[in-house]
Amino acid sequence: METKKKILTYAGLKALEEELENLKVVKRKEVAGKIKEAREQGDLSENAEYDAAKDEQRDIEARIEELEGILKNVEVIVEDDVDLDKINVGCTVKVFDITFDEEMEFKIVGSTEANSLEGKISNESPVGQALLGRTVDEIVDIETQAGTMQYKVLDISRSM
Repeated sequence: METKKKILTYAGLKALEEELENLKVVKRKEVAGKIKEAREQGDLSENAEYDAAKDEQRDIEARIEELEGILKNVEVIVEDDVDLDKINVGCTVKVFDITFDEEMEFKIVGSTEANSLEGKISNESPVGQALLGRTVDEIVDIETQAGTMQYKVLDISRSM
């Protein structure tokens, strides 16, 4: 079975690489020190610090494995090369929400980078999928869990 490529912007790639480096270099040493310290306290069967440190170690190793898996199978979108005639991954899109009478701005990113609090929406989300390939002044009907939304595309720009 072929694994689906993860789409990342260059900034997203750098952030994941930095997180991986931090986990491998800094966090592994910290947790190893905690485990060593807890072992020195004696009986491990009733040592909460030891159990907590081992849990943290397991979480760190799982995240390292997850990040390595993502980075092995990644497609990087170079934002400078993105075609601004239509909406693509790596674009910042300004839309007018006709349903709620308000302007909104989204950055279209791969699912790995999506973070609604930062205005980054996944290309795989209902809104992201509906916007991909659309052009300025186009009106888009988007089926969401909250019902059908209507957006008018106002602007397509490069992400800063």
